[in-house]
Amino acid sequence: MTFVNRAPLQDNPNSAWQDFPAGRERLILMLLLAAAGGALEFYDFVIFIFLADVIGTLFFPPGLAPGFVTLQTFGIFATGYIFRPLGGVVLAHFGDLFGRKRVFAFSILLMALSTLAVAFLPTYRTIGYAAPISLVLLRMLQGIAIGGEVPGAWTFVAEHVSVRRMGIGCALVGVGLNLGTIMGLATTAAVTALLSPDDVLSYGWRLPFLLGGVFGVIGVYLRKRLRETPIFSALRAQKLLVLELPLGVVIRDYPAGIFVSIICTWILSAVIVVFTLMIPTILQQLHHVGREQALLASVIGTISLTIGVIIAGAILDRIGPAKLFVLGGLLLAIGDTMLYAAEWIDGRYIDGISAVVGLLAGAVIGAVPVTMVRCFPPPVRFTGVSFSYNISYALCGGLTPVLVAVFLTLGLAPHVYYLAFISVLGIALGIYLLVFPEIIANERL
Repeated sequence: MTFVNRAPLQDNPNSAWQDFPAGRERLILMLLLAAAGGALEFYDFVIFIFLADVIGTLFFPPGLAPGFVTLQTFGIFATGYIFRPLGGVVLAHFGDLFGRKRVFAFSILLMALSTLAVAFLPTYRTIGYAAPISLVLLRMLQGIAIGGEVPGAWTFVAEHVSVRRMGIGCALVGVGLNLGTIMGLATTAAVTALLSPDDVLSYGWRLPFLLGGVFGVIGVYLRKRLRETPIFSALRAQKLLVLELPLGVVIRDYPAGIFVSIICTWILSAVIVVFTLMIPTILQQLHHVGREQALLASVIGTISLTIGVIIAGAILDRIGPAKLFVLGGLLLAIGDTMLYAAEWIDGRYIDGISAVVGLLAGAVIGAVPVTMVRCFPPPVRFTGVSFSYNISYALCGGLTPVLVAVFLTLGLAPHVYYLAFISVLGIALGIYLLVFPEIIANERL
């Protein structure tokens, strides 16, 4: 199947961008808006995991074993990851053919609507098994929406900044995504602290989802103020848009780029899912830390991870992604050793441990977005990044919480050993890219 060239799509001359300052100020504003939109959309996606215990109580039959309820709840959470490839491939397809900006706005609209629907969803007590089934369907829509968000944000930002600033530019996207996680943690912690357990079960659990839907609407407005990337505009002007199915071109011509990007996403998903999303559950079940303290430790760790990503982005612009992977893998191994030591350390030190480990873990994931963007040329970049990212995230990110939940019920510490493996994988990937640097040489037209 082939496609013909599309006529260049003109930016709206009445766009709000016309009122914005030109040059560097407009670029900074673009980065901030992209990061803010990502924060709002990622918030909507992750609050589910922070309310896993409450959702498990409300959406499944009473009397089930706690471990079985936790496993089923994480299974529904994983549904969002499983459907990420569908959304990622479809949205990226249109992003490579018609432009990054429109797809960027649509993804957050879909997330906002599905999150609002969760906020008003009846529970098992009201509609029986229709409740968990409806929740699964809405998680599917969230997965489709988030599938195009992260690859789209990386592509959008990387094609706006100079080659020498791609590291720090993509790091700002990471800041936005981590900010969304922090917002989800903070909102959940506030609901838990301000409301009684009965009130949380009655109506309080709906508030984070309702707030997320409102955030999403704001994100749609922000995304409309963005301008198409200069690189895609040049592709249209020079009639260099791909004439074939973008995914077919990616699979046929860039298998090495797919391989590297899948490994990159594996590393990213391991750190994000284990260290930020599952730490509250791990601390409560394995270390017997209270819910509020566990959430606070996760917030501190995620803030620290964000700082680590910014530092890593600045370093990447100086030493390149290959060397940063080697350095980041070593630092992650040190941080993982601290998590292992936490098995015998009193719970009151867990906040400090989370802060240090987050800072160290930020180094290895800071190399991921630039590496993936540089694996594919601009005409098929969105599709290449999105396909690799979502296939890998669906397998690794979706199965990780389920497997971790299973091993936690056995009293084991799977997160420690898993992150140790990931640190070795990061070092190996860095060495591979040092030997084959041509794989990540697709920087510009």
